[in-house]
Amino acid sequence: MKFTHIPFQTTGFFSKIMSDYLDQKESIQPYYNNFPNLKGFASQIQEKGENFSLKTRKELVCVLQDQYRNITASEATLENIKSLENKDTFTITTGHQLNLFTGPLYFLYKIISTINLSETLAEQFPLQRFVPVYWMASEDHDFEEINYFKFKGKKVTWDRPDGGAVGRFSLEGMQKVFTSFSKQLGDSKNAVYLSELFEKAYVSQTSLAEATRYIANELFKMYGLVILDADDQRLKNIFAPVMKDELLHKTSWSSVSNTTTNLEKEYKVQVNPREINLFYLTENSRERIIENQGQYTIHNTDLVFSEAEILKELENHSDRFSPNVIMRPLYQEVILPNLCYIGGGGELAYWLQLKAYFNTVQIPFPILLLRNSVQIVSKKQVKKLHNLDISFEEMFMKQHLLLAKKVQENSDIQFSFADATELLTQQFLALRRIANETDVSFIGAVDAQQRKQLKGLENLEKRLLRAEKRKQVDRIHRIIALQDQLLPNKSLEERQRNFSEYYLIHGQNLIIALKESLKPLEQAFTILEL
Repeated sequence: MKFTHIPFQTTGFFSKIMSDYLDQKESIQPYYNNFPNLKGFASQIQEKGENFSLKTRKELVCVLQDQYRNITASEATLENIKSLENKDTFTITTGHQLNLFTGPLYFLYKIISTINLSETLAEQFPLQRFVPVYWMASEDHDFEEINYFKFKGKKVTWDRPDGGAVGRFSLEGMQKVFTSFSKQLGDSKNAVYLSELFEKAYVSQTSLAEATRYIANELFKMYGLVILDADDQRLKNIFAPVMKDELLHKTSWSSVSNTTTNLEKEYKVQVNPREINLFYLTENSRERIIENQGQYTIHNTDLVFSEAEILKELENHSDRFSPNVIMRPLYQEVILPNLCYIGGGGELAYWLQLKAYFNTVQIPFPILLLRNSVQIVSKKQVKKLHNLDISFEEMFMKQHLLLAKKVQENSDIQFSFADATELLTQQFLALRRIANETDVSFIGAVDAQQRKQLKGLENLEKRLLRAEKRKQVDRIHRIIALQDQLLPNKSLEERQRNFSEYYLIHGQNLIIALKESLKPLEQAFTILEL
C-alpha cells in the first residue's frame, strides 16, 4: 500500500465555495466559526464545554444504550457511549443517508475521517475524550436516492412502496435483493463475508435504520464508532423549545434568508429555507408544516391545527415533528456535545448558510471539515499512468483537455500555438498604437482583423490536433480507457462505486489501508495505491 496527497482544488471536482473555504478567503470567513486546525479546536472545546448541559448528556447516553441493547457492540464503543456523561467528552460527527449496503464509497471515507480526527484530537488534547459519531439520516424521506447501490457498474435496487421516514421502513422485499446480489459475488472468502453481512443486516433486522446500524457497527466497531438514530422522542423533547420557537416565530427562515441573500452574491447556494422548516411525521408520511393566519396545515393531508393545538401536539408528541435540512444541523448540535461536523462539499455549503441562525438561537456553531476524498488505483493502473506520462493531478483533467495535452506533448512537431497567439496579439497592439496616432476610425478594422487572425490560428491548431490524434490513435484509446476506468461516468469513483467491489479483492485490508492513509486535518485529496 502507498498513498499520496494532492490539493482538493487540483482535481477540478470541488466548488468555488469549498475552494475559498479551504483557502480561508476573506469572502467566506463571516459564514463559519472556528477553522479546522488545532487552534480552532482548542477554541471550540472551550465554547462547547460552556454551553452543553449534563442533563442532556445523561439523556443522550440513555438513548444510545437503549439503541445498542440488541446489537453486539465493541468494548470501545460501549466505553465511548458511557463517557458521553462526562463534561470533558466531546463528539466528532458525520452524517449520511441510509443508502442500501452503504451506497457510494464515500460513506466509508466520511466515517474513517471522523474516527481518525477523533484519534488525532485525543493525542493533541489529552485532558479531553473525543467520540466518533455516525448520525443516521433516518428521518429522510427521499427513498429514490437511497434504494440502490452500484456493483461493477450495474444497479442493485430495492423496490418497495415509498412513504414516511426511511429509517422506519420495514425490510419487505429484501430477501429477493439479497438472493440476486449474492449470486454476483462468487464464493471467495471475502464474497462469503459480504454475502453474510448483507443477509444479517437486511434479512435478519426489522427496519432500515437497524440494518444500517448493523452494517456500520460491523465495519467500524473496533474503532469505537457510535451510531445514533435521532428519531427518538426523548431527544426531540430536548429540541422541543427550538421547534416551538420555529412554529411561533419562523426564526430559521428570517436568519437563513438574510445569509442566503448575501452568500449568493458570490456563490451558488445549496438550499432555500421555508417559512417553517419542520415536517410533520407519521408512519407513512413526512409532510411540510404550513402556517397561514394562525392555522397550521400539513401539506398533502387534511390535517389542520390551531396554534394552541399544534403546540399541544408538540408537547405531547414531539416525535411527530421532524427538522428539515435547515434545522437538522441545529438539532444535531443541541443534542450532541459536538465540536466538528465532517461532510462533503455540498453538505458544508449549506452548513455555511446557517451560522447566523445558530447565533440567533445561541447554540455554538461547529467546526466544518471537508471529508477526505479518495481515488483508489491498482498497481497495474499506476504502471499505465506512468507509461502514458500522466500524473495523478492530470488524471482528473477533463478528458478532451487531457487528450489534447498528451497528444501535443507526444508530437514530433514542436510548434507552440500559445507563443504564436501571443506574438500575433503583440503585433496587433503595435498596429492599434499606430491607428491611435493616425486615424482612430482605423482601430475598428484592426480589431476585426485581429479576431479573424486569432480565429484562423485556433482553427489551424484544431486541425493539427486532429491530425496528431489520428497518428497517435493507439495512445488516445489507451488514455480514454484508463481514465474511464478511474473516473466512471466522468465522475469521482467515490460517488459511483460501492465498497463491496474493493472488499471482494482486498477484504479487511481495504478498511485498514483507508484508516492509515486518511489524514483529515491535512485537508487534501488522497490517492491510494492498492
